Amino acid sequence: MGTENTCDSSNCSGNCESCDGNITVTLTLDNDEQVECAILTIFPVDGRDYIALLPLDENGENEDGEVFIYRYDESDGTPSLGNIENDEEYEAVADAFDELLDKAEYDEMVEGEEEE
Repeated sequence: MGTENTCDSSNCSGNCESCDGNITVTLTLDNDEQVECAILTIFPVDGRDYIALLPLDENGENEDGEVFIYRYDESDGTPSLGNIENDEEYEAVADAFDELLDKAEYDEMVEGEEEE
């Protein structure tokens, strides 16, 4: 599986967590299919980093809500993705991602109440 980063911000530092642009990654799957994905977040679980990617269709949208989650490493400024190795690891990572989503939804609700 290969990756290629694309950022639409002219002052991109390469650090996806601090970028305000719409950051995408082009994944090359095992069957050589290329899928453009938006980077949702990079998050730690049990001392290892993971990345959540939202696959986009040709119109830059995701209507089915599918999310790809991979191991994430960065060496010498070059990011790399790896497969999650087993069901236990996947369950821990999926639970952590769900918690992130729940927190984001809660934060949006609180911000909405403060604006009223």
